[in-house]
Amino acid sequence: MIDKARLVKCFTELVAIDSPSFGERAMCDEITARMRKIGIIPEEDTSSKEIDGTAGNLYAYIDGTLDLPPILLSAHMDTVEPSSGKKAVLYPDGRITSDGTTVLGADDLSGIAVILEALTALKESDKKHRPVEILFDTAEEAYCTGIQQFDFSSLHSREAYVFDLNGSAGNAAYQAPTIISFRADFFGRAAHAAFSHEKGIHAIKAAAAAIARTDCGHVGNTTVNIGTISGGSADNVVPEHCTVTGEVRSFSDDDARVQLSEIESGIRKVAEEFGATVEFVTRTLCLAYRVDPEHSVVRRFKKACAATGLQADLHRTYGGSDNNHFVPHGINGLVVASGMYNCHSCEEYTSADELERTAKLVLALILSKE
Repeated sequence: MIDKARLVKCFTELVAIDSPSFGERAMCDEITARMRKIGIIPEEDTSSKEIDGTAGNLYAYIDGTLDLPPILLSAHMDTVEPSSGKKAVLYPDGRITSDGTTVLGADDLSGIAVILEALTALKESDKKHRPVEILFDTAEEAYCTGIQQFDFSSLHSREAYVFDLNGSAGNAAYQAPTIISFRADFFGRAAHAAFSHEKGIHAIKAAAAAIARTDCGHVGNTTVNIGTISGGSADNVVPEHCTVTGEVRSFSDDDARVQLSEIESGIRKVAEEFGATVEFVTRTLCLAYRVDPEHSVVRRFKKACAATGLQADLHRTYGGSDNNHFVPHGINGLVVASGMYNCHSCEEYTSADELERTAKLVLALILSKE
């Protein structure tokens, strides 16, 4: 039922549309038009006003012909940079890349394309199917900013499949971490670097010393990273201000917060040694979750994989996704691979075969009687 050529054409045409985070207007309009063409009327929410974006989240409900609970299928409309002017290059063996100057955008246009193809194939058939909800959201790459403005009370589904995972069809993640970002602003005292250096308090040196004492990478049950450092005003001025940012991730929310507290304590101690002060603020971006591998959402996935000749592979992921925001609202979900590789780089790629396999999986989930 899946038309491979049509699917690849859809994917390459979506790739040609610029859809940076907070700038998904053209993509949203294109998806809306494609859904209307097959008789599905999506609704766009007003979240663009809340996030200062050009488009809102796109939602649709498709009534079923089987008396079964609905399932939610989701993917995001935005792509990471560099993305302006991206285009898909299709090779004879079916491999699809960008031209090397931008990302391809398979993250997450592969997810959107396979869902659209499965819906198109469904509309062309007389197959009985369960009710389905579709949600294409905005600004996911900006720590799921768009989905956080969605009205979750409007959803009927208690189970979801989020097509937004790197890897081959059949892979899925049932667990993901809490992600908390932090920002430490070091405040020292400005002075002329040559005439009165001793009167200054060097904010950058204080920050650098604090960074040097902060363990990064896998730290116990967490991962820690210092991402940016910036400060100073001129080469001949002792810098009075420096900002350091970073993040902590853990499959345990409690462990993430304990690690964050230790980082803050260490930073404050170093700042005090230099005579500087610190303002330390945090932002919780995602909450950790774990879906029981025996849950019906997992069993259905495994059966759909078997029905389409795929080997189901369930594992954890250190990446956050929209699923981190579904689970706290009582929606158990899996993050499902959509055949994309090397995401967030100009070496990103997918293939016609991977897209076809994933679209068949989507359709099998819709047709499932589980």
